[in-house]
Amino acid sequence: MQFVKIVSLSVVTMVLAGAVARAEDNASISGKVAFEGDAPKARKLKMDADPQCAAMHSEKTPVSEEVIINSNGTLKNVFVYVKSGVTGTYEPPKTPVTIDQHGCTYQPHVFGMQVKQLLLIKNSDDTLHNIHALPTANKEFNKGQPAGSTELKTTFTQRDIMVKFKCDVHPWMTAYVGVLEHPFFAVTGDDGTFSIKGLPAGDYEVEAWHEKFGTQTAKVKVGAGEAKTADFKFAKSAE
Repeated sequence: MQFVKIVSLSVVTMVLAGAVARAEDNASISGKVAFEGDAPKARKLKMDADPQCAAMHSEKTPVSEEVIINSNGTLKNVFVYVKSGVTGTYEPPKTPVTIDQHGCTYQPHVFGMQVKQLLLIKNSDDTLHNIHALPTANKEFNKGQPAGSTELKTTFTQRDIMVKFKCDVHPWMTAYVGVLEHPFFAVTGDDGTFSIKGLPAGDYEVEAWHEKFGTQTAKVKVGAGEAKTADFKFAKSAE
């Protein structure tokens, strides 16, 4: 009977310890990324080199996603992540991340994933694509993907900010992925906001990256369960 009590007490202690750990890891950093100045004119994509690509957009000419200013004056496709201050080990998610070649563009245009997380590469178009990765810390790859072919699978083994993808068949196609050892990252969407949740208490350096406007950083200190704000503002550089 005493053995049963000791085991039960140990189980309760472990459960309570887990609950405390989870409570300590629920801080968050959120904010928005604003754009200052006149919005640059969206660059139209010329797809005439591949009639199949052009036919996919016969009703509306597609525009580049490299600079998208939202209706509220914020900036889309900004990769925001915790650059430094994270300690401990974070296992990669079992769920893979997918990048799709659809409408002769990469979808999504900017995204994040963890080191050793599975990346699925799809071709939803009825035309040939190739995905050419240009990493800094990881191994470069360049793989063709004909129409109707099965999805490709790969992983990155090192942190890499940012890895550029391009299609050598269709030069207007580009995308970027941020590869991190931890899950504390986000990408701004149609409202220009981001939210990074599940952080332990600590002092962090948060960086906002944009493919045309560069990077900005902010120092943020969060306590257990605290919600802090970090806003960023980019502007078009003088020409």
